[in-house]
Amino acid sequence: MLTNWVVAPTCLPLVRRRCHACAFERFRANGKFRVNANQKLLDAWLLVLCTACGDTAKLTVLERVNVRSVRPELLDRMHDNDPGLAAELLQDPVVQRRNRVGLDWDGAWRLDTSGADQPEDEAIDVAVRFAARIPVRPVRLIAEGFGFSRTEVERLIDEGNLVSATRLSGKRSGDFTFLLKR
Repeated sequence: MLTNWVVAPTCLPLVRRRCHACAFERFRANGKFRVNANQKLLDAWLLVLCTACGDTAKLTVLERVNVRSVRPELLDRMHDNDPGLAAELLQDPVVQRRNRVGLDWDGAWRLDTSGADQPEDEAIDVAVRFAARIPVRPVRLIAEGFGFSRTEVERLIDEGNLVSATRLSGKRSGDFTFLLKR
């Protein structure tokens, strides 16, 4: 029996970056943008607030870009402070690399197992889908989904009762499947 699980974000992740005012390393994105025009060139930033001191930092989204090369709907979303756009840009690897930041997803995601009860004597085939690029350890997902401890999940893997075509150690942010033999 195939069961589908979904790992979905519940809020925007924290941004890992050093604060120049207090040296704390966590910022919260509130979905606000700042757009500045100089002649025919645009600069755009996503504003983030330090969780310790409240100081504002800017994450560069556009830098010295010709106005005509920016899609009007993107510019409208920035002017409207669209939180969906903020979520998209935070997960964009190019924006992360340009600003030298990382994301802290602790407490910003949930696992939806759709609450289907499984018979105790059947093997369970589970497909895990990620709604966003959230790096999570598969062992942690499986433990949370079935109500096991992580040690129990690792024991099931070692015994061969929990198998997958993908590696279950380390972190994953892409879809995968696994089979739990009972």
